[in-house]
Formats: sequence, structure tokens, C-alpha cells
Amino acid sequence: MTSGLPPERGEDSLNPSMAALQAVLDECAALQPVTVGETPRTAIHTLPPATLYHYPPPADTQAPEPEARRPLLVLYSLVNRPYLLDLSPQRSLLRGLRDSGLPVYLLDWGRPEPADRFLGLDDYLCDILHEAVKEVSRRHGGQPVDLLGVCQGGTFSLCYTALHPERIGRLATLVTPVDFHCPGDTLGALARELNLGLAVETLGNIPADLLNLVFISLKPAELLSRRYLQQLPQLRHNRDALQDFLRMERWMYDSPDLSGRAFLEFVREFYQDNALARGTLTIGGREVDPTRIRQPVFNAYATADHLVPPAAARAMGTLLSNADYREEAVPGGHLGVMLSKKARLGLHQRLQDWLAQPLPAAP
Repeated sequence: MTSGLPPERGEDSLNPSMAALQAVLDECAALQPVTVGETPRTAIHTLPPATLYHYPPPADTQAPEPEARRPLLVLYSLVNRPYLLDLSPQRSLLRGLRDSGLPVYLLDWGRPEPADRFLGLDDYLCDILHEAVKEVSRRHGGQPVDLLGVCQGGTFSLCYTALHPERIGRLATLVTPVDFHCPGDTLGALARELNLGLAVETLGNIPADLLNLVFISLKPAELLSRRYLQQLPQLRHNRDALQDFLRMERWMYDSPDLSGRAFLEFVREFYQDNALARGTLTIGGREVDPTRIRQPVFNAYATADHLVPPAAARAMGTLLSNADYREEAVPGGHLGVMLSKKARLGLHQRLQDWLAQPLPAAP
């Protein structure tokens, strides 16, 4: 028995979702390649494999960026590319900070080569980050530098400020893990079960594709079903939204490999031993003591974050017993803190205002 429909119409009627998916995939192909990281910047210092960038004021700014103004250095995670913070002109944390008048710098950790497999956390924090902070400070008359750390970059920023409080003015962190043994931390539970020594010995650097599979495995149905089969076809007639979708796809699968030693140390010290929260962390032979931080601290976390549970981020307040500590809860998930319209109009504006304030007088 047949339906009486032409074969093409019959196929579409039986599986309209696949037809819609094919149509939107054709549109995706036509829109490629999408651009990311469009805010103008200049490489000012190379710290292999990292590069330090400066984001100069817009060309139509009436006055040049004052060297006397306290600079801001932004750090992102080793695991992903930092252009998430400058995904498009309309969805750019970095552009918003620059347009607010702040002197903005970004330390891009780069892409480790096979020879970088022995770079450790001491190399990243005590050498690369330390040199970047000194260079930014030098360009602004030796002033303290404000740090804005995002995700793992926030953890690094917290550790660096504890090691060198005299060099930092204000510390801001977004979706930053501090307590890695919180209930409901799926990523932490997984990391505690991994045989990382064998992986590093076998692979050298940890391949980006392997890490991407780990992150997908945390919420596979959410990503594979809802994102691709439900959300994507709905974007077919919205060119701007489809371009933003493709920018996110590019970012998600454009991760760098990770230095084997740094990866091993981070997972063991933070995820497995929870050394930062327990007060036993050392980096470069020095104790990381958060009670040394007396600076103003701004810590924002996402209420529905599956990568950094709220409790993991809020633990920062417990460690910073001597700091002028401010905490904000942002409704939504991990990436929404950087990208959502609500965050851009609310949290980002408050963060800019907070960073623009003068430093409190020394006690």
C-alpha cells in the first residue's frame, strides 16, 4: 500500500525534522567561514607559547588612552581559545571593557607544541603570567595591574594574586572553580578517576579532541539532541542567530592541546587533592596563601553551571578572609556569564564600574 504522494514529498512528510536539519546545514555551509575575535588588538610581547595583546581605544575616541589609568589584564583557560570573550562585535566582553575606557590587555596562552609537554604550572604562573603582569605594569608607570580571570583563568588569577599581592590592584573572577570536591561536580568526580600519569606518558601533550570528548560526555543529550536536532533547525531563517551558532561551534572545537605536565599537575593538585581549598597548594616552591589577598575582589558565578557548580565558586569567599570581597550570582549556565544579553546589560556593566573605581587607601 502506498501513500499516493511523490517520493520526495513522502520522505519529507515522514521525516520533516531531517529535512529541516538538512536545509539549515546547507545554510551553515553557505555562511562559512565565520569570523571571531574582531576587536582590534596588537601583540606587544611574546612569551612562548603565549602572546600578550593590547586592545587600544577605538579610533573615534576623543582622547588617547591615558597611561596613568590602572590597566586590566584578562586571563582565560588553558583548555579553550580566549576569543570566546570576543565572539562577535555584539557579544564581546573584551570590547565592552575597552569601550568603557579601561586599558585592556589579554594574555593568550597559545597552542603548546610537542616540545612544550614539560611546561608546568610554575612555568605558566611564575614565568609567563608574571612577565605579562610586569610588562603591563611597566607600560602604565609601574602601577598595580587589575586581573580579570575567567574559568580556569580565574583560578590562576587567584593563585597569582596570593603569590604576588603587591603587583595586583583589583581581582575579578568569573565562573571560577575554587573548591573542586563539591557535591554534584561531575567533571571533578570524573577527573578523580583518571589515570593521568599513563595518559601523559603515552601522549605527551593532551590532545584537544580527547578533552572535547570529555566535555561532551558531561551532558551528551543536551549537546547532541537539544542543540543540534532541536535548536539548530529553528535558526534557519535567522541569519544573525545562525552566525552566532557557528561562531560557538568554531570555538567549541578549536581547542588547543594541553601541556602534559601542566595538565597532570592541575588535575592532581586541584581536582584530586583539592589543595587550593585545603590550604596545601604550592606553586614554584611557594605556598599559595589566599589570606595574603587584601585587595577588592569581585567574584561572579552562574546558578546553573554544570562545569563550575555554584558551591565550587562561592568557596572563594571562605578563603579570602582578609579581602574586600563581593559576590554575584548570575542566573543561567557557564557560558551565559560571558555571552548572554542579560549578563552584558547587567553583570558586565557592574563589573566595568567596579574596575573603574580607585584603589582603597593602604591600611
